[in-house]
Amino acid sequence: MIPFNNSYVHLPTQMFTRQTAKAVPDPTLIVTNASLADALGIDPDWLTTPAARDVFAGNAVAEGSEPLASAYAGHQFGNWNPGLGDGRALLLGEVLGTDGVRRDIQLKGSGPTPYSRSGDGRAWLGPVLREYLVSEAMHAMGIPTTRALAAVTTGETVQREEPLPGAIITRVAQSHIRVGTFQLMAARGDIEALSALFDHVVDRHYSDADSPAALLLAVTKAQASLIAKWMSVGFVHGVMNTDNVSIAGETIDYGPCAFMDAYDAQSVFSAIDRQGRYAYENQPRIAVWNLAQFATSLIPLMPDQDAAIEEFTTIINAFPTHYEAEWINAFGAKLGLVDPSEDDRALITDLLALMQQNGADFTNTFANLAGPNSAAQFTDRDAYGAWSTRWQARGYDVGIMTAANPVIIPRNHQVEAVIIAGRNGDFGPFHALLAAVTEPYAPVTNATAAFARAPAVDERVTQTFCGT
Repeated sequence: MIPFNNSYVHLPTQMFTRQTAKAVPDPTLIVTNASLADALGIDPDWLTTPAARDVFAGNAVAEGSEPLASAYAGHQFGNWNPGLGDGRALLLGEVLGTDGVRRDIQLKGSGPTPYSRSGDGRAWLGPVLREYLVSEAMHAMGIPTTRALAAVTTGETVQREEPLPGAIITRVAQSHIRVGTFQLMAARGDIEALSALFDHVVDRHYSDADSPAALLLAVTKAQASLIAKWMSVGFVHGVMNTDNVSIAGETIDYGPCAFMDAYDAQSVFSAIDRQGRYAYENQPRIAVWNLAQFATSLIPLMPDQDAAIEEFTTIINAFPTHYEAEWINAFGAKLGLVDPSEDDRALITDLLALMQQNGADFTNTFANLAGPNSAAQFTDRDAYGAWSTRWQARGYDVGIMTAANPVIIPRNHQVEAVIIAGRNGDFGPFHALLAAVTEPYAPVTNATAAFARAPAVDERVTQTFCGT
């Protein structure tokens, strides 16, 4: 019932390992995504059948599926690791959606692969629920992202610091090709595979890119747009390693991610990011670093490598120009500015500075900016009043603001509460939060008011953890 149309499996075999998932004892569907299935050309009614459940659990191989684990490398917190790959994921295959776009369907948490590095290849329930909620929320906010098609519990226990319930998420992406995929082939000196990968990516994602330089520029622009959108909703990815950077320009791998509550440009939530490498304010700079690694991996494809280094350096150095334009547009829209420009930068940055000084809630500040209680987030009302006078003199459009400012996001404390309930077998809170975050711009009602409020002091989540 999944109309597979596979292409990655026809690339050089050193780029992946064919294998099936490891069966689980007692799979149960938690949730399925009927609207996404419909867009993929999958019958939504099939999603809730036992046959679908078994495919999503890895207990059955669907007709046309050619499961494989992808190989890749990467820089993790700046340190080179040549031995990565899909350690707990399997690409089931690809489909051509009703929009003509090719997308991967992948199981995550489906058991060990040759790239598991002594891991069990499994996922526990918490990261599965988190990724489902956050990825679907990001999509609803118009931010390029992987999506979630289904989630199942497995009926087995996963051992981490304690025994935890196992689960598997089925995620969908325009592809799972990463900067690290290119890095691995380049590091091996495998020019044949690197060239085949380049051709595949151009054909699949950037048909106008007629050279490695053109591909680098396209990916640079895609990443600039993506990171600016992250910043505009207070999103902190938490683990921007090169193996977590999608060539397609989508947000991928929602391990220790989080959204800010009180605005703090230095926000770090990931427990493994002890130096703050991937803090909120560092995300644009890290994107440049990651793109430089991508550029390095493309150099072997160039006949004149010295000239390539010069050309690629120019492209990478232009990232701030692309990013700043995207950032001005994103934050200008949040202020309701018509045709925002560089002249509006001070207005935006001065508000962010006030928010930081006053501990203002990021989401609620922007969501309520045009309302009667806009000053409620600020202890220094005089300073806010002075800024507001400047803003109103500039002029704003409420319609633009409404379309740019979510009122509900998957806040850390709410996601944690959902996970705790799910561990106890209660998925009602998960479904309620999912319904709210997938309508992020809808007016707050009595039913959704709790999801719009900032956490109390004792509800604040100060650390998040990687799903492995």
